[in-house]
Amino acid sequence: MIYPPAEREPVVDVLFGRAVPDPYRWLEDGDDPRTRDWLAAQDGLWREHAATLPGRDGWHARVAALTGAGTAGTPMWRGGRRFFLRRTAEQEHAVLHVAGPGEDGRALVDPGALDPAGLVTLDHWQPDAEGRSLAFQLSRSGDEHSHLYVADVTTGEVLDGPIDRCRYSPVAWLPDGKSFFYVRGRRVCLHRLGTPADDDVVVRAEERSYGLGISADGRWLTVSAGRPGGNDLWLADLAASSPERPALRPVQEGTDAVTVAGVGPDGRLYLLTTRDAPRGRLCVADPARPSPEDWSELVGPDPEAVIGDFTVAEGAGGPVLLVGWTRHATGEISVHDPVTGGRLGSVPLPGLGSVGRMATRPEGGPEVWFTYTDGLTPVGVHRYDARTGRTTLWEAAPGAVEVPSVASHRLVCVSADGTPVRMLVLARPGPGPRPTVLYGYGGFGRPLAPSYSSYVLPWVEAGGVFAFVQARGGGEEGADWHRAGMLGAKQNTFDDVVAAAEHLVAEGWTTPERLGVCGESNGGLLAGAVLTQRPDLFAAVVCSAPLLDMVRYERWGLGPAWRGEYGSADDPEQLGWLLGYSPYHRVVAGTDYPATLLTTFGGDTRVDPLHARKMCAALQWATSGDGPVVLRHEDGVGHGARSASRSVDLAADMLAFLALHTGLTRGSGA
Repeated sequence: MIYPPAEREPVVDVLFGRAVPDPYRWLEDGDDPRTRDWLAAQDGLWREHAATLPGRDGWHARVAALTGAGTAGTPMWRGGRRFFLRRTAEQEHAVLHVAGPGEDGRALVDPGALDPAGLVTLDHWQPDAEGRSLAFQLSRSGDEHSHLYVADVTTGEVLDGPIDRCRYSPVAWLPDGKSFFYVRGRRVCLHRLGTPADDDVVVRAEERSYGLGISADGRWLTVSAGRPGGNDLWLADLAASSPERPALRPVQEGTDAVTVAGVGPDGRLYLLTTRDAPRGRLCVADPARPSPEDWSELVGPDPEAVIGDFTVAEGAGGPVLLVGWTRHATGEISVHDPVTGGRLGSVPLPGLGSVGRMATRPEGGPEVWFTYTDGLTPVGVHRYDARTGRTTLWEAAPGAVEVPSVASHRLVCVSADGTPVRMLVLARPGPGPRPTVLYGYGGFGRPLAPSYSSYVLPWVEAGGVFAFVQARGGGEEGADWHRAGMLGAKQNTFDDVVAAAEHLVAEGWTTPERLGVCGESNGGLLAGAVLTQRPDLFAAVVCSAPLLDMVRYERWGLGPAWRGEYGSADDPEQLGWLLGYSPYHRVVAGTDYPATLLTTFGGDTRVDPLHARKMCAALQWATSGDGPVVLRHEDGVGHGARSASRSVDLAADMLAFLALHTGLTRGSGA
């Protein structure tokens, strides 16, 4: 393959005595005419290669069919009204609906109606306590620069907004339904309807990543702010201080623990915390004395499960406490005595899959709603009745799809330092070795949980194997598992993926000639790292929206907020960590690199596409192999939410690329 020329410039930074070459720095500037010309040439190269991918149309048709399952969302109850998301097969985006008593529901915010081109996304929404007004946020072309609006729920009329700089802002309504706390420009503000946003009172001026919560009665405000390895947390009694000047009392500050707090209907302060419990525990306290020394443990840690959610419902004999867990990334819900914390039983679930956050009516009652999904089951909403102990399907995914028969296998491999690492493998019955995709994330404490995927199922249906590795850095085994794959320990993440790949080969699932690795965002960093560290182990690599230049990542997008996860090149020790694995800096001339597809998105404000541009140029210059290195760039979308058809296009292209370069010939997916 003949690649577009990319000049290697003699750019070398000397950082703490280290010479750090950066020959493709000019590709950082997306507005530079040279960069635009280079990107246009790469786009032409990708289109030529994509046109040769066998079965591309078949992959597209099958992914589209399975995407037709649509989505159903957990209901949120406010003032007798039910708010919920739903997307049918015909819709590009999920639509926010509202339903009163006895009603099926009507569309309240429909991104498709706002923009038939599918470029508008609904980023966040929150009704007030009575369900009369709705705060919602919209962004365009995937840039996630949310603008906040307020609408009258009855009429749909927009009452306020737009308010800019509200990227995924939480909203905490006051009981009057005329004012709310929110986050604008990374500062906590109080907004009163009908007043200019620039006149809003700033409640916390320090620019940080904030979370907000408010008790059902509107009395207790919680404010959290992320910090490396944990969060700071404050609580204010709005009955004793004004909303303009809430007296925020520290709950915890300056620790590496993550704590989520809220005052329940019984008046107790509930605290989900990793303080003194890496897998988490549930504590209670008097909100008037919220400091850790006054906490009482209600539900202690489980040695093999991570606590992540809780709620209170009305059981047959009185209130019961429900606690959500993930056990090796599989969801479960236990039932406890709310006074003693003693375990009373468990909530029946449809299978071994992922359970979403639990929702109840603010006024109380026996009903608890949550979503459930697994590898073969589209996301549906289930309802648990705490009085009868029964779980029933509340709302299935709206589309009817036929899914293939697939078996799941839970494997354990051993990483370089002897740590056991779990894998979930999906495959149809049959002998190996077979074309296989290894997928990982391994970062930010996020667990890689089982879920329905119109991207995974066509691959397995066509005879391939799809494996998910629960690498360190993720949250599958709690805070310690996260810490074991961050900062100076980040190499553990990549060692875990390599160990998983070698295990799949050793056990006869696949061979290096039939093995691909795939990751997105932080998972794109993972894929890029193993690409450069073990190019001999993989036949194909897909890096989607990846971080790849770890020396300069802090300069763009949300990079500054990730120093607590990766470290900073401004620190000499941390620079050493970063250079040790930074994929862009580990590209070596004359190496036989696998076939590599890098995907980027023009509206991405989290991970700048410059990472993939620089890596693409470096790999195209360095590789001695026959596998192509191509860049798929897409304008009009960003890092996160996108239209369904855009998602189908991307998934089909990735599958077709992986299939060609790992030898999966049943590209029709039949």
